[in-house]
Amino acid sequence: MLGEYRITGRRAAGIAAGIEAAVGSGELAPGQLLPPMRELAVELGVNPNTVAAAYRTLRERGVIETAGRRGSRVRPKPATTAREYVREEVPAGVRDLANGNPDPALLPPLAPAFAAAAEQGDRTPVLYGDDPMDPELARTARAELDADGVPDGPLVVTSGALDAIERVLAAHLKPGDTVAVEDPGWGSVLDLVPALGLRIAPVGVDDEGPLPDDVRRALGAGARALIVTDRAQNPTGAAVSGTRARALRSVLREYPDTLLIEDDHGHAIVDVPLHPLAGTTRHWAFTRSAAKAYGPDLRLAVLTGDAVTVDRVRGRQRLGPGWVSLIVQRAVVRLWSDGAVDPKAVAAAYGRRRDLLIGALAERGVTARGRTGMNVWIPVPDETGAVSRLLHAGWAVAPGARFRMNSSPGMRVTVSTLTGTETLALADAIASAVRPSPGRSGV
Repeated sequence: MLGEYRITGRRAAGIAAGIEAAVGSGELAPGQLLPPMRELAVELGVNPNTVAAAYRTLRERGVIETAGRRGSRVRPKPATTAREYVREEVPAGVRDLANGNPDPALLPPLAPAFAAAAEQGDRTPVLYGDDPMDPELARTARAELDADGVPDGPLVVTSGALDAIERVLAAHLKPGDTVAVEDPGWGSVLDLVPALGLRIAPVGVDDEGPLPDDVRRALGAGARALIVTDRAQNPTGAAVSGTRARALRSVLREYPDTLLIEDDHGHAIVDVPLHPLAGTTRHWAFTRSAAKAYGPDLRLAVLTGDAVTVDRVRGRQRLGPGWVSLIVQRAVVRLWSDGAVDPKAVAAAYGRRRDLLIGALAERGVTARGRTGMNVWIPVPDETGAVSRLLHAGWAVAPGARFRMNSSPGMRVTVSTLTGTETLALADAIASAVRPSPGRSGV
């Protein structure tokens, strides 16, 4: 079952530490099935409760997952595993449409903004004890949030959207609590939640956002938090509509103690209005990141929320990294305020690429989704086979398994750098991969 690796240890902590180290080193691979608890207890000569405690620790750390009678196995993307063990290499000569990155040609030049920010830092160096948020960034961000109808609240800067989500979850929840998460949804969130020792309640998504009945069901079953992507949902491109927002607010009013987290990473790359849910519940957080429009390496997001939530995030951040670099903050505010990115032009560029692919697929009888953002989601009957056939044909796309739990199979195509001349060839390849000729089972 485990190949050459043998689990050792006499105490729960030792057993868990050994397995975690083996996952981190690559001796135990993602998806590896672990021995049943009673079987391992006999092998190690310990009480089954000791193994149960070790497995529980590993689940809480996001290393393994348990699926009832199907047993426990290493998670597909365990928290302790180095990235080289879980990423999929794209062979030479294969067109990479799986990476989820923005088009570099649509990102602004960073050198002028950072040069100006550095000069400001030279004139007035940032020292310990200084305000952790640039005042101009606070004013600019607050003005944009006000314009979009996000309720007033204190601000804090985090190292990207995922950092913000993690800090908010940790500020309110404890291991064992349940979080309602979009399904299909952002793979990093699907990995983060169990890594924090939390449970996931999957919530279905259509083009207008999370399904209200699914949200009501999850919250009614005890979920303490809900994570919603407002626009450019990854992987489906969904965007919360005005009608859907009203329905979701109605559900949330029934559960006012729900921790609501909204992710607006699609800001400045979408052409649909924001319909925030923030303020409907007692504790809420809204995060807006710079990655998609200005560059992933900026690692900056602005977080607002109720006073208690933001204060807890600030306090914990103060005990860790302290603050996000003021040089980065000042560079980002210059990019924002100087109009380095034309949101309408960027949204239109991504929209043309999405629509061209979706239309070409429709002509070939293949259904696809992609209302906003840079991704197109394609439901398929055989996810593994379709992805493999496309790879053989020279196209790398992301398998839907990275993004889903209970939802149907699919695959994600990132269209951010897809050219018009490539689209028709890709559509032909997808149609062939989704509906292979009789007798062809795969590659």
